[in-house]
Amino acid sequence: MIAIFIIGYLAIAFEHQIKLNKASSALITGVLCWTIYVFSGISHDKVHHELLEHMGEISGILFFLLGAMTIVELIDAHDGFDIISSSIKTTNKKRLLWIIAIIAFFLSAVLDNLTTTIVLISLTAKLIHDNKDRLIFAAMIVIAANAGGAWSPIGDVTTTMLWIGGQVSATTIIMQVFIPSIVSVIIPLLALGLGLKGNVEIQEKTTNLHHGVKSSTRNMVLVIGLLSLLFVPAFKTLTGLPPFMGMLFSLGIMWLITEFIHSGKDTLDKDNLSVNHAIRKIDTPSILFFLGILISVAALQSSGVLTNVAGKLTELIGNQKLIVMSLGVLSAIIDNVPLVAATQGMYSLAEFPKDHPFWLFIAYCTGTGGSILIIGSAAGVAAMGLTKIEFFWYLKKISLWALLGYLAGALVFVAMNWQ
Repeated sequence: MIAIFIIGYLAIAFEHQIKLNKASSALITGVLCWTIYVFSGISHDKVHHELLEHMGEISGILFFLLGAMTIVELIDAHDGFDIISSSIKTTNKKRLLWIIAIIAFFLSAVLDNLTTTIVLISLTAKLIHDNKDRLIFAAMIVIAANAGGAWSPIGDVTTTMLWIGGQVSATTIIMQVFIPSIVSVIIPLLALGLGLKGNVEIQEKTTNLHHGVKSSTRNMVLVIGLLSLLFVPAFKTLTGLPPFMGMLFSLGIMWLITEFIHSGKDTLDKDNLSVNHAIRKIDTPSILFFLGILISVAALQSSGVLTNVAGKLTELIGNQKLIVMSLGVLSAIIDNVPLVAATQGMYSLAEFPKDHPFWLFIAYCTGTGGSILIIGSAAGVAAMGLTKIEFFWYLKKISLWALLGYLAGALVFVAMNWQ
């Protein structure tokens, strides 16, 4: 089972070299791990029960992501994110870098780091014409978006997993991880800003219509969409129901409102602005990738492999802080989703209760550590595709500053949370 998991992991890590989508590798790995487990001499009824139990937790994460991604696509279909570009008036490159980084940091906490990166890189491509400057902006967006996702329960898949899994609460992760996340952004922001000189020209928008959507409608959909996402943690706090229930409720409300707004239009005119269209546009392969990874890790957890790994780590390294910081650096090489899933399987809530600094530090380290290399996060991989950032360019120009920011934020977190 371990061998199959490692082979699958390597296939995921080198998906571009072997030209095999990571979702297919993850799904095959997940099914094979459970197949090996079921033939290991364990009772079939026991394996069946464990699999269904894990799938209950996993489906909660997947439905949550499905709802969130659909709401974001719906906002984008109404050109809601154009409001951001139209509100930027500065022409100074250094000031613009700060503005974009701040927007990325806070926007990713509400949307997610991947969506924020795609939106802001598309926006800056219209503002920055020099290719070198555009790469600097893209790299800073990745760093800020990853850091912004680390302190929000809905800002990154890994923090969502920890929140849904009961390891962290929404209020505690915001209060304890917010300041370290800011620190991790400031150092690379100061360093990268030094190399920017001159001004950019920003085109003024002269129309109130964007792809047939009135500005009033666009603004309303953006506000309602963001409020719907922010409502999810409040819904969980008020009802005690799992977060995916709040997300599905928010999606239903958005669906109802947008159908009502466009009720007077022809079917052809309103099709591109409907939830049906948004669902077709969401990144389904990523959802299937998460499914494959999570069922793979679930098999390792049920078989006792992760418990043994946790024991070995404690034996070899010993110090909790160093273990978590090592996982953060490792997330720059290996996707942080399986790392966090594995950590949830290795360490129990009995050992580290809800909101223990260990879990909060996991959220910070795996969220921001992925910025050290361009391949270390979904946001970084998206930036590679959108701006053609080369691995070694990022390693030479960005990685050191991202690492220093990561370490500085980690030290701040330790000073705040561990006596």
